[in-house]
Amino acid sequence: MHIAWLGKKSPFCGNVTYGREITNALLERQHRVSFLHFAQGETGHQNGNNGSEITLPFIYKSQVYTIPTLKASKVLMGSLQKLNPDLVHASLTLSPLDFLLPEICQELNIPLVATFHPPFDSKIRNLKSSTQYLTYQLYAPFLSHYDSTIVFSEIQRDLLVKLGVTQEKIAIIPNGVDTEKYSPGYSNLKYQLQTKKLFVYQGRIATEKNVEALLKAWKYSAMGDDSKLLIVGDGHLRASLQPYYGKEHNIIWFGFVAEEARRIDILRAADVFILPSLVEGLSISLLEAMACRVACIATDAGADGEVLDRGAGIVLDTQGVTTQLKTLLPLFRDQPEIASLLGQKARQRVLERYTLSQNITLLEQLYSKVLLQKEMLRR
Repeated sequence: MHIAWLGKKSPFCGNVTYGREITNALLERQHRVSFLHFAQGETGHQNGNNGSEITLPFIYKSQVYTIPTLKASKVLMGSLQKLNPDLVHASLTLSPLDFLLPEICQELNIPLVATFHPPFDSKIRNLKSSTQYLTYQLYAPFLSHYDSTIVFSEIQRDLLVKLGVTQEKIAIIPNGVDTEKYSPGYSNLKYQLQTKKLFVYQGRIATEKNVEALLKAWKYSAMGDDSKLLIVGDGHLRASLQPYYGKEHNIIWFGFVAEEARRIDILRAADVFILPSLVEGLSISLLEAMACRVACIATDAGADGEVLDRGAGIVLDTQGVTTQLKTLLPLFRDQPEIASLLGQKARQRVLERYTLSQNITLLEQLYSKVLLQKEMLRR
């Protein structure tokens, strides 16, 4: 099968990881993949080890959204005409092109599948989650014109159905992790950092990630010199937070880590992984930590609560995260057997529900279903 994948390769975010992992896995299963993404410089077509690659022009691109140039839609249509794929899969980049895709693919008579990533708090408990809810309201009428839309959880599906998307056009396919690559193993990072206990946050340093709530709880808890908090990632809030939460509090700022092997090494060294987000979709970083047998604490934002429910981790309410962590951080410091047990349960949960192999099999089944439906309509 030839899939034209429209997604992101930069800047680094969950969408980038999603696109890389899925397309590489599809290639390994002998599918042909053409990867279309926004990049600076001359637009064009090139072939590489990972298949065909086509660049589209843009004005602005961030971890959250993309603004294409006026000619981007023409470049996209021309590229799809030349490629003539069996199917287009758009890993939606919060771009105006997302709204034009159904019309373009309908004109070219190509089936269109989307993955809808925007994070949310299903209980609409704060201003940021309300803003995300508006994103769902904006997209719902256009998603109705896609042949199928992939979401990560029942909560996300139910929200889109309430907004008017036909349930039959929504497929729940959770994110998946390569559990051979992300697995327990040896790491000497704790020795390098001179600590006995390592707590890790990995992600963007942004408002919706609620990192300051974790930092405040850590500072208040006075965890001692044998425990350190590692902040892995970058973002616009780092400059304002780092001066107040530093080495004197046993907080280490690693910044953005590009090398996947290094990120795996960090997770293998971690005792506890903490994700205090106000809004989420389904965090790939959380699944990666779980696959590495790390005890996980996360809020019930997005689908993360579903991932950790029934004993696979500790689920926090998005309200009062600092207060909840003030109780939990010393508990995990003083009771290592709790972290060990939760780490085992976390990996088992991933093996049961969230492997990349399972994800790709479900995706292949969806592709076949959409292609069959399209063929029947042509008749």
